[in-house]
Amino acid sequence: MSGASAAPPPMPPLGRPVAVPVESSVWDRITNWASENKALVYTIAGVAVVVTGAGVVYYLNDTKPSAPAQPRLSKKERRKQKEAERQAEAGKPSTSPTEQPKAAAVESADELPEITESTVATFTNEQRQEYALKLKNDGNKSYGSKDYNRAIELYSQAILCKPDPIFYSNRAACYNALSDWDKVVEDTTAAVNLDPTYVKALNRRANAYEHLSMFSESLLDFTASCIIDEFRNENSAASVEKLLKKVAEQKAEGIIKSKNPNKLPSPTFVSNYIQSFRVKPRPTGLEDSVELADSTGKGQMQIGLRAMEKKTHEGYEEAATAFEKALELGDLGDYEALAYNLRGTFRCLRGSQEQALQDMDKSIELDPSMTQSYVKRASMHLEMGARDTAAEDLEKAIQQNDSDPDIYYHRAQLHFIHGEFQDAAKDYQMSIDLDKEFIFSHIQLGVTQYKMGSVASSMATFRRCTKNFSKVPDVYNYYGELLLDQGKFDEAILQFDTAMDMEKQTKPMAMNVLPLINKALTLFQQKSEFSEAEQLCGKALIIDPECDIAVATMAQLLLQQGKVTEALKYFERAAELARTPGEIVNALSYAEATRTQLQVQEKYPQLAAKLQGMGGAGMGGGLPPGAH
Repeated sequence: MSGASAAPPPMPPLGRPVAVPVESSVWDRITNWASENKALVYTIAGVAVVVTGAGVVYYLNDTKPSAPAQPRLSKKERRKQKEAERQAEAGKPSTSPTEQPKAAAVESADELPEITESTVATFTNEQRQEYALKLKNDGNKSYGSKDYNRAIELYSQAILCKPDPIFYSNRAACYNALSDWDKVVEDTTAAVNLDPTYVKALNRRANAYEHLSMFSESLLDFTASCIIDEFRNENSAASVEKLLKKVAEQKAEGIIKSKNPNKLPSPTFVSNYIQSFRVKPRPTGLEDSVELADSTGKGQMQIGLRAMEKKTHEGYEEAATAFEKALELGDLGDYEALAYNLRGTFRCLRGSQEQALQDMDKSIELDPSMTQSYVKRASMHLEMGARDTAAEDLEKAIQQNDSDPDIYYHRAQLHFIHGEFQDAAKDYQMSIDLDKEFIFSHIQLGVTQYKMGSVASSMATFRRCTKNFSKVPDVYNYYGELLLDQGKFDEAILQFDTAMDMEKQTKPMAMNVLPLINKALTLFQQKSEFSEAEQLCGKALIIDPECDIAVATMAQLLLQQGKVTEALKYFERAAELARTPGEIVNALSYAEATRTQLQVQEKYPQLAAKLQGMGGAGMGGGLPPGAH
């Protein structure tokens, strides 16, 4: 499988080295689906992270905040109401034939009596309404003339006459123009307290919070605003995405600082990386039949190579430690270049890219003919966003040995993740022509054909694979993914079941959990079957507790059922398991979207029903389908 998460530009759309098969992944499916269904996805907290630099500009106008729907009025009642509003806007108190005005109309705020708390107490209700309107209108004129201090004075007097949310929001707009963000928060909070669904006030407060670097608070307000507006305001929706990334980046710093630099990712991840290179026999002199002392560098190399063959978490940890010790002990002779290659491999898997690059540089310096070191260095450069440097390394590898099939396989991966499918197909075929026994070249060729729209050719490739590699579980798992994408649920489940049975037979202690996860997704999409899907994800997590894809899938399944609190725990767990800063930010973005949904429901209970109604509508197949 490919990366567990989509990393931000300029990274490729994978969070893993190029050496990993890249046909599709659960995180890629979730992210792609989220991008295409934003309004729906926000309500279930599955948000695709998109960086948007545009700010939000708020214009002062007289639009009243949204209010609960009123009963439909008759034509006569509507005419009376319209006439009352017209007269009010003209500064004349509404009258009826039987009523007489109780106070003389005034034309502007300058004609008003002194406005203080004590004088306002002596005014009639009609006078307060009239004076408040005049003060607000004159405040608008001062605002339009950019006389913000005068506008603040007028709005303040209007508030004394009538504590209206519009007046507070308008005064906040003046403070906004003066960059007095604390005052903006104070006034918009007063407006929202008077009308919790006042979108303009929420947006103004969110903007002020952002200037105060209170990103979580800003995110909460923009999210509430989006829900009230049913995601029709593109600026607010873009602000949610931007703030999710900011909040995630803030929190990612803490995770990165506290992260154990020696911790390896899940065995599923490590196995996928290692198996993307053709298996080679142990170097002469390091076979199990040769007795080597553990206290020597060569002895530690032997221990590490043996441990890698276990394909378990313990085995990989033992191997990583052994390769570190081998180089500390030294006296490796002809094995020194290989030792740097293998230590660099595990450093890369731990996310220590700079150290890993140094090891690959040393390996190449010691033995320029070791093409695998060029390929692995290329994968690291690609993960760091240096596509051209990665391509140069692959070309250098070809110059050393143009008949090494691994080089063409990994160059095809580079083309694949950049959407260059024609070039990818050529290189996969070259890898096959040089060595027909490597299954992943066939699998990736089939997936590339599928991506190019050649579905018939892709299916034919996979049918040949099931015939020629009938005992390889990966064939059935990836074939099932493409069948799932076509909506052939029963056929897909059959392939995933076959893959699981083979995993049990061939690797009972190191079972690949991806078929379990894919079957869980299939059952949900086919029948909205949550119970069995959760059980399958749970089983995957028992086998591989640190499988990021299983954690992410469980989070989405829980979220689809409205189990937001439980889903949040899994999203946070996904952030802990993420390998690189880009992956951590991506996982935290999902977590923060989920957390914000909980906060919106708690702080604005009147929006909870609306949120649930939006989330439940049009869910269709639920989780996103297979390879896109």
